[in-house]
Amino acid sequence: MSNTDPVSGNPPYNHVRRQAAGRRAALTLCTIADTAAGLLALWVLLFLLDANQANVFVKFVQGAADWLAWWSQDIFTMDTEGLRVVLNYGLPAVMYLLIGHGIAARLNRA
Repeated sequence: MSNTDPVSGNPPYNHVRRQAAGRRAALTLCTIADTAAGLLALWVLLFLLDANQANVFVKFVQGAADWLAWWSQDIFTMDTEGLRVVLNYGLPAVMYLLIGHGIAARLNRA
């Protein structure tokens, strides 16, 4: 008895392994996108709640949000600082979610 698929010559259940790998990659991508969006949303929340900017945790969250949103800084230049922060950090959060989950959905289908 042969250990390969007679039609394709591949080991049996190879497609199942590829699907499982695709699902793991999709889950990893969703987790990264959700974490990035969560950090950006947390910074917006801390800013709107007027958190102590000298606090180590607040500085960490701000630094991570600045790093994640480098490409969208000052797209919106509103006079109201709260609205400016919401838009400049909210846009990348939404983009990370849409792109990350969109790619993950494609990986799950393959």
